[in-house]
Amino acid sequence: MQRIEFVDTHTGGEPTRIIVESPIRFAGTTLAERKVEFHQKFDDFRRAMVCEPRGNDVLVGALLTPPLDRSCGAGVLFFNNIGVLGMCGHGTMGVAVALHHLGRIAPGQHRLETPVGVVPFELGSHGRVTLQNVPCYRFRRNVPLVLPDGREVHGDIAWGGNWFFLCQDHGLRIGLDNQPQLDALARSIRSALQQQQITGRNGEEIDHVELIGPSSSTSVADSRNYVLCPGGAYDRSPCGTGTSAKIACLAADGTLPPDGLYRQQSIVGSVFEATYKHLHPEHSESLDTSGQLAALRPIVPSITGTAFITGAGQLLLDPQDPFCMGIQHG
Repeated sequence: MQRIEFVDTHTGGEPTRIIVESPIRFAGTTLAERKVEFHQKFDDFRRAMVCEPRGNDVLVGALLTPPLDRSCGAGVLFFNNIGVLGMCGHGTMGVAVALHHLGRIAPGQHRLETPVGVVPFELGSHGRVTLQNVPCYRFRRNVPLVLPDGREVHGDIAWGGNWFFLCQDHGLRIGLDNQPQLDALARSIRSALQQQQITGRNGEEIDHVELIGPSSSTSVADSRNYVLCPGGAYDRSPCGTGTSAKIACLAADGTLPPDGLYRQQSIVGSVFEATYKHLHPEHSESLDTSGQLAALRPIVPSITGTAFITGAGQLLLDPQDPFCMGIQHG
């Protein structure tokens, strides 16, 4: 019987399961390499942690690992019901409060190593966390997309740590009671993106769809979103990487100035606060020697939300259990 220690959290309603100590000994020398290794060699462990019968399609996992970058307090690999993620905003906030719960960090400034780069964060009081995301940018603006039913919608393609298609002319109200219709449309958009071979930069798959509309009240937030995640679940939080992608588009349009506050509301009503700074061209050049990234004027977003501990304990892996390594649908 293998015992796996975990801490469960939620950020704005979106759950994260943090695996406190990795039982996997990786060979990769970077987090990006370990992400690939995790996917290729240890996918059964991923399923066991977040899929039924121990988990569900909404749950995001976070596997803590010793950092390779000595400036970081921890390394992390994020994953969900279908695979491994590059970055997760709400998950980073969950990791921050879990590390505090475990006595590993105190309130203040810290750094977390992820497969897409180092993410600085500040842990405040009462579970409030501000993270500085990796450089984000809009790749394409107002891209036309013909849906399977013949309708045409438009959206921006942006990188927020994951690839997003952000659509505002969808014609649906963003609300929890309208979730089935939002889900159907978002799935239709993702299917159309695949069929029409519309991708992110360097042909990378656009695996998140973000539908945007008015907030429930302008005193609460500037907009409200519905985010369809790669595994088919919708994000209960305003989505940290999705909010980053949104303000990258606003920055590109010139409608949100640097350090201007933008408030993004989720479908369940929780709110993330976001600001950004421009990334210096020299820094973007160092990320991409071709110079193409500098031309896209990346920004560095800061996202603030609140996470809470919801549980802690041990997951038990019984080799006699036929569903020990999880059930993955689809």
